[in-house]
Amino acid sequence: MALRLIEGIPVDRARLRLTAQYQLTDRLSVGIEANPKDDDYGLLANYLVWTETDARPALMVGTSSDRIGTPDGRAYFATLSKNLRQATGLPISPYLGTAYGEFDDELVLIGGLRIDWAERFSTTTMWDSDNLHHTADYVWENGWRTGVVVIEQDGDHYVGLSIGTSF
Repeated sequence: MALRLIEGIPVDRARLRLTAQYQLTDRLSVGIEANPKDDDYGLLANYLVWTETDARPALMVGTSSDRIGTPDGRAYFATLSKNLRQATGLPISPYLGTAYGEFDDELVLIGGLRIDWAERFSTTTMWDSDNLHHTADYVWENGWRTGVVVIEQDGDHYVGLSIGTSF
């Protein structure tokens, strides 16, 4: 369960986002996404096609609302991700993939990098094919996560907050 608030961003759907997901199996999670400022609701789903090994990255496919800043539409994606700590000694996990967005009606390249700075603190940089976004997250001992998000929207930047937990 999570909440993200980005006041000032010029797209109603992106201002307030609430999500709830349920882990049906080790590989499949499903849920709902609510963007109440725009009366927009949709399915969230992620399926881990295969797990990461020493020799290969993990493959995840899924769906959610289209990229941040679009007024409507769904996105469908496939991403490869790999934790490179053992190979490099660095606490980094890059990902690369493709996403089809209904709003732009095109298949695009997406990617990002997570850095685990400490046991409970990480940052993630994400490229959605149009804009670069950043998050910084801290996980508390009780399992709650709080974060700061920096969203780029056509050259302008907006700062928001996020909070979430798992049951």
